[in-house]
Amino acid sequence: MSSHVNEKTTTRSRYNNKNAPKDTAKPVKLGREYDVKISQTSYRGDGIAKVRGFVIFVKKTKVADENVKIKITHIAETYALADLIV
Repeated sequence: MSSHVNEKTTTRSRYNNKNAPKDTAKPVKLGREYDVKISQTSYRGDGIAKVRGFVIFVKKTKVADENVKIKITHIAETYALADLIV
């Protein structure tokens, strides 16, 4: 039996895999600011942005907000929360 490992791991599977190691480095850092594009709206009404495939929920934004500056306030295993910087 071959122990072939698929080297083509997508960002999506890395962050949504419940079996992934807990020490997987996230592409965002707590307290850092980022320029992002709001691409979707969550069912709660928050804007959704992504940094290298990692989901970030941004309060008080919507899809029409093309490029916004955000500050990361919380990082979980598969997502982060951020505030809009005005």
